[in-house]
Amino acid sequence: MRGTGPDRRKKTATSRTRVHVVSDVHGNTRALARAGDGADALICLGDLVLFLDYADHSRGIFPDLFGVENADRIVALRTARRFEEARAFGRDLWAGRDRNAAILEGVRKQYAEMFAVLPTPTYATYGNVDVPALWPEYAGPGTTVLDGERVEIGGRVFGFVGGGLRTPMNTPYEIGDEEYAAKVEALGPVDVLCSHIPPEVPELTYDTVARRFERGSRALLDAIHRTRPRYALFGHVHQPLARRMRIGVTECVNVGHFASTGRPWALEW
Repeated sequence: MRGTGPDRRKKTATSRTRVHVVSDVHGNTRALARAGDGADALICLGDLVLFLDYADHSRGIFPDLFGVENADRIVALRTARRFEEARAFGRDLWAGRDRNAAILEGVRKQYAEMFAVLPTPTYATYGNVDVPALWPEYAGPGTTVLDGERVEIGGRVFGFVGGGLRTPMNTPYEIGDEEYAAKVEALGPVDVLCSHIPPEVPELTYDTVARRFERGSRALLDAIHRTRPRYALFGHVHQPLARRMRIGVTECVNVGHFASTGRPWALEW
């Protein structure tokens, strides 16, 4: 049974609202089951799937299929930005296997476990490694999935933009810049801008462990300047140069540390 956590929507007129925000869950089901404790709602900004853990190469769909030694090798190639070699190495590993079927089997197993522990209510959007087509099968009635859409929580308007922009990594939910910008534009002014990827700011997009810039969104940055939300919340970059910074009146916060810390970021008003 999905969405069976406590229903936190019953509030008095004078009570405060508290939401917990997570991103980049990457298979940490045990911590996800506790992420909504003490909050009126849980917000999840995607990347539930763990394909390969860059910190622990024994975890994820890839090492389950090919072993830790091969996981070590592909991480080393990608970290060195030797993407062509990484793709060639991957092709050799996948030769003779039904790649799509094997990955989807692993994704389905992870989704079944994680969606089952989400509390009511949960508001969620996709990460770049998620498979949106599968979410309707696993998201229970207590989970609202939003992408290019708004919702009101405790009197504040939250806008959600899921997925990532196209990269050489070619992860499952990467889209073009124009399509992504259209989703941002569709939100209009919001109090809290929620996305999986960060705005295009060097301090927010550089990963200090992977030693590379991840793709951030110029459209998100433009929306922050134009509509001036109170907060911009995002993940995607696991070890950013800056976890938090202010752009004008907007507090930008990277909440994408959940897989390693198991701790949600809290917002209360």
